[in-house]
Amino acid sequence: MSKTILITGAASGFGKIAAFDLAKKGHKVIATAQVYPQVSDLIREAGELGIELIADKLDVTNSRDIAYIHQKYDIDILISNAGIMEGGPIAEQPLEFIRSMFDVNVFGALELTQGFVKKFIEQKKPGKIVFTTSMGGLWTVPYVAAYCASKHAMESIAEGLKTELAPFNIKIATCNPGVFGTGFNDRGVDSIFRWYDPKVNFTPESSFDGVAESLAHQLDPQSMADVIVNVALDENSNFRNVHPKETEDFVKQLQADAWTAKS
Repeated sequence: MSKTILITGAASGFGKIAAFDLAKKGHKVIATAQVYPQVSDLIREAGELGIELIADKLDVTNSRDIAYIHQKYDIDILISNAGIMEGGPIAEQPLEFIRSMFDVNVFGALELTQGFVKKFIEQKKPGKIVFTTSMGGLWTVPYVAAYCASKHAMESIAEGLKTELAPFNIKIATCNPGVFGTGFNDRGVDSIFRWYDPKVNFTPESSFDGVAESLAHQLDPQSMADVIVNVALDENSNFRNVHPKETEDFVKQLQADAWTAKS
């Protein structure tokens, strides 16, 4: 049965792959992007591939955009995928960058979600909301702790929504990617060096020596997009969906180890 599915952050990465794949499966897809040039690129690329979808502008930090989207579209499934990463040692990271990250990853996602939840309930229809969070929502990666904090926040919000909306037959799920080669992680690392200065900051430059190596073997994003698509369409999906399995096992071990860690 065809569903109407709105995806945020569809200009690139998991969002774009999932949007195109869902449209190919015959679903009505509203692929949203932050700025108009990205919308134009989506329309052009979908046309070249013979894919039918709707592309629209949605900056999740812009309440006017959000209100417009709520008014314009009735949907069955929301895939809340838009996100940004600002990296750096949290003891020194400028708060303005952390605030902007929370505006996108947490407050923007929640404002959009609240509006669609209200519509689901008013229309007395079941709905589903899928959040692209991160493995960083379940453990804290050094030097991207603030980003992980924003994803921890979304994990908590998703769990709260899951419990509170169950009486309304609204389903909630999270998808937690490991390290995939969408460019997202690379941009997050690059963001550190837009403000970090070893002559000013006390964190030694050597702290970042292993970063290039950690990004050298990122996974193919198609498999993660497949997970997002499958979770969105599965009426009986798991709430939490960490991928790949090696990352799930790693996170579970870290969580177990945390109980005996010393200060």
